Amino acid sequence: MTHEPDSSPWTGRVDAADGERGRRWHQVVQPVHQADRPGVALLGLASDAGVSRNHGRPGAAEGPAALRRALANLAWHGGPDARLYDAGDVACRGDALEQAQSDYADRVAGLLRDGHFVLGLGGGHEIAWAAHSGLERALAGDPRFERLGIVNFDAHLDLRRPETPGRGTSGTPFLQIAEARAARGLDFRYLCVGVSEAANTPALFDRARTLGVRIVTDVEAAEPAAPVQLQRFIEASSAVYLTFCLDVLPPAVAPGVSAPAGLGVALHRVAALLKDALAACGHGRSGSKLLVADVAELNPRFDPDGRTARTAARLVYELAAIHR
Repeated sequence: MTHEPDSSPWTGRVDAADGERGRRWHQVVQPVHQADRPGVALLGLASDAGVSRNHGRPGAAEGPAALRRALANLAWHGGPDARLYDAGDVACRGDALEQAQSDYADRVAGLLRDGHFVLGLGGGHEIAWAAHSGLERALAGDPRFERLGIVNFDAHLDLRRPETPGRGTSGTPFLQIAEARAARGLDFRYLCVGVSEAANTPALFDRARTLGVRIVTDVEAAEPAAPVQLQRFIEASSAVYLTFCLDVLPPAVAPGVSAPAGLGVALHRVAALLKDALAACGHGRSGSKLLVADVAELNPRFDPDGRTARTAARLVYELAAIHR
């Protein structure tokens, strides 16, 4: 079920005395149906079904609305040609996850065909399978899809096998992607940054090795080699899908997630690596390799002071900056 953009989260401070130079996101964002040119299109997946199936903490369905509220008051640094659009939410009704993912994929594909950069707001990490499906629908016959690189900032590999065949969860999306690409004779190119050894079983690491997954652990993320690995992976990719799971951060920084890890990667380090990835994709230039990105696993029920939402908003700000 798709909900049209709701204007209620888009309120905040107005610095009228500063004119155009004093604007904030809530003063700039427009419903996507009013688009006069391509821009950044925010699209939410309001879903708890994948988290619930994965035995996580429900509440992620409230993530897109909380993230919009945190984004609303951010300063707008876009130029005169920059556009920011709200494409609304795809809401998962009950356990109807597969339908919601298909609906989200259709929305992603349509926005890509219209020339927008799609920035997903989660919701559980089941958003990743939906986003990849949307890319496949939009890029049918496009050689960029053949060497698509997936960059995931995450404490978890999310390569679990579904407990029930055909019923994915927030822990299965990258195995679903790997199997779908193999069925089409396509390479599975996946780099996961911030992986916690303590939060992933040996079976998951075995599966990652079998699939050729590149891994940067939470400890390795602090080392000088990490940005080099990112750069080389992206350089070898024809296009990029970047997904950021908030549980890659320390629990004290991001408590409002569905499955917190015990260590995490320091926020400033993660932000630096994210900027490295954006630069390698062609940050600030036309023809960027980055086609779709999202921030996942925001769970407002465990975020009483809003710190996780504010952190997520800053990450969205950085991701949107490639089209400022």
